[in-house]
Amino acid sequence: MTTAQILIVDDEAAIQATLKKTLSLEGYQVDVAGGVSLAKKRLESRQYDLALLDVSLPDGNGIELLEELRKSPNSCPVIMMSGHGSIDTAVRATQLGALDFLEKPLNTDRLLLVISNALRLQQAEDETRELRRAAGYFDELLGDSPPMVALREQVLRASGASASVLIGGERGTGKELVARAIHRASPRAKAPMEKLNCAAVPKDLIESELFGHEAGAFTGATKRRKGRFERAHGGTLFLDEVGEMPMEMQTKLLRVLQEKEIERVGGHETQKVDVRVVAATNRDLLAACQQGSFRPDLYDRLNVLPIALPPLRARREDIAELAEHFLKRARIENGRPNIEFSGEAMAALQRHSFPGNVRELQNLIERLVILGINDALSADDVQQALGLGSSPALQGLYRPGVPFRILVEDAERTILGECLSHHGGKMTDTARALGLERSHLYKKTRALGLREPAKNDSDN
Repeated sequence: MTTAQILIVDDEAAIQATLKKTLSLEGYQVDVAGGVSLAKKRLESRQYDLALLDVSLPDGNGIELLEELRKSPNSCPVIMMSGHGSIDTAVRATQLGALDFLEKPLNTDRLLLVISNALRLQQAEDETRELRRAAGYFDELLGDSPPMVALREQVLRASGASASVLIGGERGTGKELVARAIHRASPRAKAPMEKLNCAAVPKDLIESELFGHEAGAFTGATKRRKGRFERAHGGTLFLDEVGEMPMEMQTKLLRVLQEKEIERVGGHETQKVDVRVVAATNRDLLAACQQGSFRPDLYDRLNVLPIALPPLRARREDIAELAEHFLKRARIENGRPNIEFSGEAMAALQRHSFPGNVRELQNLIERLVILGINDALSADDVQQALGLGSSPALQGLYRPGVPFRILVEDAERTILGECLSHHGGKMTDTARALGLERSHLYKKTRALGLREPAKNDSDN
């Protein structure tokens, strides 16, 4: 049974009573008004789903009221009624936005059908408007692959809630884009969104960055300063790389999430804050909890709504769309309006594993636009930009007379060497990028004659 609210505007008591009874029996909630003045008051105090509006009213003209309604923020779909209607009146009403024009005496079956159709049409328009609104929030989350369709659905559901969100994913997968989409699609969209990269702030300053400080709280604190929580009041706080937050600050953050109040550094008064926290990490926080470097209770507080971002290699069908998107931007920024991909160049992009994910792809496209000699980018251009052009093992995997085992070892040596170089020699990051256990990576590097891993690599 529907709960649509309908306003009947007619000065004849008998018609009011008949229509109210008929529509109420159908499950509609019905109000009545005998003239223009009362109708306006009703419309100002309540949002109606539909109005049945008579043309001739004792204190005004229904057509004029219709015209006002279409310009008002309290507008609703309107069906006009008249016992003395003319074709000109009906045409005028339709031009002003009336959904239909019914002549009195009203046919009940026709009336109910017109109302049902009008409400269904309005619902469809509302849903379309919402989809378009949501699409605007997700315009940076490109791709139609199944993982991206599922991701956008997750983001849309999360945006309507107020619980904490924990975004996980490899570097370069777009965690900040997702956080921004959640905020922009949420009821908090008109309030600020503040961001703090927990790995980029010195350990002794992170508390001040989060909670603010009073003048004289520490050397250099010459005046009171608001922290990110205070500045994000009513909105969203994005904590990037939350897994790098010092343990002492994890304890204080947990208290704020529980109590919803902060205390500035050097201060003694607590302040209530209304902030939704969206956190992101490329670390395995469950493993960090087991290792004692991350608080399990804080993890539980942050992980109410988990969102895992797919790596680019898991949605290769999106590479072409992303590459064209970044190419359009790079053309404008670098004054290369005619540069484009050849089919072979696009195929080379789609074959690459992209350990740096979407960010690596974006940087690669910009590098190609800047360094490309010809306007038609080739597969060789892509290989050179990826740093693979001078690699013998990747240019010619097969070499006559060389045993298969040696060819495979040469390929593995090249891949591991380039990946280690890409990650600055950090074994943990290299193992994560290649999907290997770190212990297995150590064995591989020794077996292939690569450098002996440094003792502090395990901490990188």
